[in-house]
Amino acid sequence: MNEIIKAMEERRSIRKFLGTMPPKEALEQIIEAGLYAASGKGNQSPIIVAVTDREVRDRLSEANRVIGGWKEGFDPFYGAPALLIVLAQAEWPTRVYDGSLVMGNMMLAAHSLGLGSIWIHRAKEEFALEEWKGLLRSLGVQGEWEGIGHCAIGYADGEAPQAAARKSGRVFWAE
Repeated sequence: MNEIIKAMEERRSIRKFLGTMPPKEALEQIIEAGLYAASGKGNQSPIIVAVTDREVRDRLSEANRVIGGWKEGFDPFYGAPALLIVLAQAEWPTRVYDGSLVMGNMMLAAHSLGLGSIWIHRAKEEFALEEWKGLLRSLGVQGEWEGIGHCAIGYADGEAPQAAARKSGRVFWAE
């Protein structure tokens, strides 16, 4: 079977990570894969904020927890040590689609490198807050950005879950 298709079929969302930080070189490869995602009109609107600083990661986790309405102590990033946050130009009409393709590329790249990943939502709500807009400014990011998602990355703590059976009746051929 083609290796790319095999990775697509095998990749699963990981909900328990070891605390060990993946090598920077692996994160750079994952980011590069994300940057090669297709985008509307070739605009390449999405950007990626790579968070490996534990304090920033933990503040983001707390903000995400509050937005999600979970009880104190819950980590919506499931212990993943690295976050690759995808944002896109707020006024770009295909921003969500473009950012979603970046997220998909990065999750597949992580899997291909032996790392686990999961897409965590609420980046849109986080990056509407002044605290996180300030983080972007401190990194030199100018303009208005909409959060698309967090790609939480790390080493899986345990085996990846098995894929659920695919639902039938989801393909229609017009031949």
